[in-house]
Amino acid sequence: MTDLSGALTQAISAWVADPESDVEYSEELEGRWAVRMRQSVRSATTVWWTVGDRSIIAEAYVLPAPLSNQAEVYRLCLLRNHRLWRCHFALDREGAVVLTGRLAASEVSAESLDLLLGEIYEAVELSFRPLAMMAFSDPRKEQPPKD
Repeated sequence: MTDLSGALTQAISAWVADPESDVEYSEELEGRWAVRMRQSVRSATTVWWTVGDRSIIAEAYVLPAPLSNQAEVYRLCLLRNHRLWRCHFALDREGAVVLTGRLAASEVSAESLDLLLGEIYEAVELSFRPLAMMAFSDPRKEQPPKD
């Protein structure tokens, strides 16, 4: 186990063991860690952690590719990115909105991992509902009635 893997494993164990934590579950799958945390705006968010040679990457799925108001959804993501420090909104290969963050090996500590997880949690709490409402609103309801 590398130092990065050890630091991540210890942080995850602490999150799961802490009764005050919103982390309710973790599992190692195919070389990555899945950490599931309760949220108030939706039932849960899973953060996928990948340990590399020189960094640890975290990624959380926020919502599928927008069906409507794509420009507004992407604009809100970019505006929210301006306030984020450790993670940012991005698009995955299918166009889904995700949050992703990266810690260089020299930055990895229990505190920095905790701060990154907390920022992902907060970004989902603040952004999920407005993004989902914009991305999946019925465009027919937004147009004024015709006389």
